[in-house]
Amino acid sequence: MANEFVPGFNDEKDDSLKMQLDKVQEVDNCVMVILNGYIDTYNSVYFQKQVGKIVSAGFVNIIFNCSCLNYVSSTGIGSFTAFLKLVKPKGGDIVLLNIQPKVYEVFQLLGFSQFFNIKESLGDAVDFFKKGGTPTESTVFPKVFNCPVCSRKLKAAKSGRFRCSDCKSILAIDQQGHVFLG
Repeated sequence: MANEFVPGFNDEKDDSLKMQLDKVQEVDNCVMVILNGYIDTYNSVYFQKQVGKIVSAGFVNIIFNCSCLNYVSSTGIGSFTAFLKLVKPKGGDIVLLNIQPKVYEVFQLLGFSQFFNIKESLGDAVDFFKKGGTPTESTVFPKVFNCPVCSRKLKAAKSGRFRCSDCKSILAIDQQGHVFLG
């Protein structure tokens, strides 16, 4: 696919992380970045450079489609944090879409899941941006709760399985926000 709306985007490639761009017409200055592969210490510089080109082209609302992203190291999560710091002052935001459970667990374990807007569908991501980037009050998530094993205060951005950061118990939370051992 041609990514001609971001100058120089196709000039570099990395076999471990394929990136495809798709303009999101419903939201101003918005692009979806479809990630395929993994993000680690070795390709994070490439990843950051490519996203820098996107922001330089004026796209400050970025949806990262993570459905084909099968691994993210702590360095990769640091890249997402850097993107947040890059777009926020410009009035933008980022959304992580369709995160696989293994990848989400890394965000959860490192305590980063609460900083990111994590959505299940493109429609939810578009709605998030249309509402000015503020989460709606009517949803269950993010949910703050105590670990049923060690009572540590935890926060879940969405339903799914994750590990308590203190006692390492595997927990699950359903769509209604009910927590149980996973």
